[in-house]
Amino acid sequence: MNSLSTILIVVGLFLVGGIISFAKQGMPKGVIVLLGIASAMCLVAGVLRLQGVWE
Repeated sequence: MNSLSTILIVVGLFLVGGIISFAKQGMPKGVIVLLGIASAMCLVAGVLRLQGVWE
């Protein structure tokens, strides 16, 4: 497991936790959508690096 892919996956999961927390606090939907997009991008990039697509 590459260190960069590990960091990307951890950041993506951290942002998922932020989505859950912000949704419980009733934050604006725009912030939650932005966190969702960033989380999805981090998780996809981490998984693609694990599979060797970006080497």
